Amino acid sequence: MAKILVVDDEPDAVELVEFNLTNAGFEVVTAADGAEALKKARASLPDLIVLDVMLPEVDGLEVCKLLRRDAATAGIPIIMLTAKAAEIDRVLGLELGADDYVTKPVSPRELVLRIKGLLRRRETTEAKAERMQFGDLVLDVPAHSLTVNKKRVELTATEFKLLTLLAQRRGRVQSRDQLLKDVWEYDNVIDTRTVDTHMRRLREKLGKAAKHLDTVRGVGYRFVAG
Repeated sequence: MAKILVVDDEPDAVELVEFNLTNAGFEVVTAADGAEALKKARASLPDLIVLDVMLPEVDGLEVCKLLRRDAATAGIPIIMLTAKAAEIDRVLGLELGADDYVTKPVSPRELVLRIKGLLRRRETTEAKAERMQFGDLVLDVPAHSLTVNKKRVELTATEFKLLTLLAQRRGRVQSRDQLLKDVWEYDNVIDTRTVDTHMRRLREKLGKAAKHLDTVRGVGYRFVAG
């Protein structure tokens, strides 16, 4: 049974999400503020976190940033849940390491589907027993590990899936629409900026090894082995 940490300072919102996730077969842990969220995330190591942005004291964006800096929690998928619908807020959440971004009021059914999609994506990635090496870049899929020049690079579940898919299809151009379908499992293309934001973060983390990620202007991206 997958464990989901739900973080929101609105009791009614927590109750609604907890009820629907429990009915969907998940174990639910809750937190009402940022400090409690950090404590419970590190103590229980949930399989996924549903994180509200507007929290007292330590807001959700700061919580996301701190979780991504901690090796123990860096790979936990995070869905940002917020009343802010502006594109800049969504991009900022993705920049800080969120895997998905859902605006309130959210349909409980949609949230459950997105959670299942993220968890399935992570399981599929981990199930493929494959180790790939390209110069100093070593991608160990079953261990969910990436090292560059023998130093471990912490990636989110979505970043790891994106890099793995590009590496497995190396040499072939992948359109943004195709990546949204294969990595994010979106049936309808929502916003290709999501792909660009994750690629930018991925390149920053790879450093010199980012040379393997090639942008094909007007089309998408491809992994270059050489």
